[in-house]
Amino acid sequence: MALYALQELARLVGGEIIGGREIEISGVAGIKEAREGEITFLANPKYESYLATTRASAVIADHDGGSSKPIIKVQNPYLAFLKVMALFSGDASARRQKGIHPAAVIAPSARIGADVSIGACCFVGENVELGKRTTILPLVCICDDVKIGEDCFIYPHVTVREHCEIGNRVILHSGVVIGSDGFGYAKDGELNRKIPQIGIVRIEDDVEIGANAAIDRATTDVTLIRRGAKIDNLVQVAHNVVIGENSILAAQVGVSGSTELGRNVVLGGQAGLVGHIRIGDNAMVGAQGGVTKSIPADTKVSGYPAREHSLARKIYALIARLPELFKEVKDLSQRIDAIEKGTRGDPPAKND
Repeated sequence: MALYALQELARLVGGEIIGGREIEISGVAGIKEAREGEITFLANPKYESYLATTRASAVIADHDGGSSKPIIKVQNPYLAFLKVMALFSGDASARRQKGIHPAAVIAPSARIGADVSIGACCFVGENVELGKRTTILPLVCICDDVKIGEDCFIYPHVTVREHCEIGNRVILHSGVVIGSDGFGYAKDGELNRKIPQIGIVRIEDDVEIGANAAIDRATTDVTLIRRGAKIDNLVQVAHNVVIGENSILAAQVGVSGSTELGRNVVLGGQAGLVGHIRIGDNAMVGAQGGVTKSIPADTKVSGYPAREHSLARKIYALIARLPELFKEVKDLSQRIDAIEKGTRGDPPAKND
């Protein structure tokens, strides 16, 4: 079991120690679950009360919070905690079985780089290129003419369809399908004629795609996932979509065809976007937001249809008051009716 002095961890994250310096840390855990000997973190004010009760031996935080525990004070506790977690977890890929399993099926024309690992029951098609140190776990299907870069990690049951291109240091989790046909049909009377999907998917460097996500190939040209994008589980990206650099798509997001996302866009869980629109750089869409038109850069929207977030909050606050407002309108209507009936029943006024 690895042990690290608190001072070592503080140097790793560039933090300042408040309290005891000689403590040794043996692991990491959340603030509620941590035990003696472990280090935890505080990044969300909702968990502030746990500072007094956590059993952790030290805490990474941006303030001491009056805690009796030693604190490593940093500006970004969550990022610092991730660095410490990486120190304790080590390199998971280094523990994987190396080499090519005899039960893998590899086409003679495939070009396999140095130190590539291919698990049992994998299929690697004709003219496939696999870069150095890429790891492919069992039951993966890599179709013909696919190019995959260096240091990629591909989990079981991933399918990469023909001609698609994947950059370096890409992670594909179980069940991901890259390059499935885009959803394109043309009406011929009552029939739906399939439109051939002859484009590809291109994934740039440092992208991670979660379990059971589907990235459709372009009808023509390319569906593009740019460098550093992170895509959660169960996300659907349709044909000819462009996902900008370092964008984040949370679980169950759906992006319709030919929509383009700029850089650093964030789509909350279950957000849905219509096709042929553009989402500007640094824009954010709240969870379950329904986006029906383009969004300018640096804008936050939410709700359905998606509106500027502060306006959407006001609308939803008013919707919550609808029963009360309806009752008030009904009461006012009855009072007006009573007044009008009383006026109609009065005798005509005499002229003086």
